Amino acid sequence: MTRINLIVQGLLLSLLVACASNNTPELDKKFGQAVRSTMEAQVINPNGTSTKDPVTTIDAAAAVSAQQGYQDSFKAPPKTFEVFGGGR
Repeated sequence: MTRINLIVQGLLLSLLVACASNNTPELDKKFGQAVRSTMEAQVINPNGTSTKDPVTTIDAAAAVSAQQGYQDSFKAPPKTFEVFGGGR
């Protein structure tokens, strides 16, 4: 190996060792907290799956319409548009 190759490999190895050190324990403890917080904020009733009580916050017509729209969404894919087409 040439001297340049050894120097480059040594520098790359030094960079890898520096990146591998555990010098961010405070950040590591909070990793993913934003995603968990957002998911928790979207749940109205965290214990909703443990109860068998019927849902009383939506009227029957709205529930039927929502369910029908959901079922119809599988019959035909939604219309799409071309993002990169030059407006043609």
